[in-house]
Amino acid sequence: MRLSRWIAVTAVGTLALALAGCGGSKDEPDRPAPSASSVPTLPSKGPAFPVKVGSVTLDKQPTKVISLSPTATEMLFAIGAGSQVAAVDDQSTFPAEAPRSNLSGFKPNAEAIAGRSPDLVVVSNDTDQIVSALTALKIPVYLAAAAKTLDDTYRQLTELGALTGRSVESADVVNRMRDDIGKLSKDLAPRTRKLTYYYELDPTFYTATSKTFVGTVLALFGLANIADPADTTGSGYPQLSAEAIVKANPDLIFLADSKCCQQSAATVAARPGWAQMTAVTGGGVVALDDDVASRWGPRVVDLVRAVSGAVAKAPVR
Repeated sequence: MRLSRWIAVTAVGTLALALAGCGGSKDEPDRPAPSASSVPTLPSKGPAFPVKVGSVTLDKQPTKVISLSPTATEMLFAIGAGSQVAAVDDQSTFPAEAPRSNLSGFKPNAEAIAGRSPDLVVVSNDTDQIVSALTALKIPVYLAAAAKTLDDTYRQLTELGALTGRSVESADVVNRMRDDIGKLSKDLAPRTRKLTYYYELDPTFYTATSKTFVGTVLALFGLANIADPADTTGSGYPQLSAEAIVKANPDLIFLADSKCCQQSAATVAARPGWAQMTAVTGGGVVALDDDVASRWGPRVVDLVRAVSGAVAKAPVR
């Protein structure tokens, strides 16, 4: 199951967004975007070991990294550490050359992981206390928890760069992400009214609010999330009703279930009562790549690009 859907269903009890190469623009930006990020700048020299990041200490550059997080897998390859990755979990779908295995991040098995003799394991959740289990086996573990903001993404890229001896490369990825995202979110004509949106995680109308990672990304465009008032539990992932969505009549509908559930502008328009919604009649239904939309790695730039394009095309009303 794709992790964003898993979260949407289980986030009522456990919050984490989930499940990105480099998703930065292929073209160099015209100008760098200002950033108030508190992410530290690491030395731009070669690998320096031993290195300590949080509770993780490595005496030498790791060469047998195991990633049990699809986002971490994308980060590792984006910063040039792909050759150091020995195995990734069964949900890591990008990049294609990532060495997928039968290891699971949902149900991690400490013995199976240890059997591969890793010198660093990266996880996004401490499921079944896997961190302590691996630590007891003298295996270093880096916990890259689901990001809440872009600064979390930048920090994880920076820390993975330090742990893998790829500080220069990770700094380059972070800088390009900042520049691309800054340019995409700022180079839009101002509007007199905030555009509203509905972000669909699955066809049963689970959604993400402004307090989630994806919500903070869309907030860069000054968008108003129709789901925010419905989040009475504070989970960040409420389930709406079709009637409530139709009544809210959002300007934009983002489909993060286009691959898993084959949702599209056509299927949305075919839903009872949806054909006359502003997002449908105005061409504001945007089918996103499910994986890009549910991970917080470098390909978040692709998500920002899709949102930027939709905002630019949205009609004034």
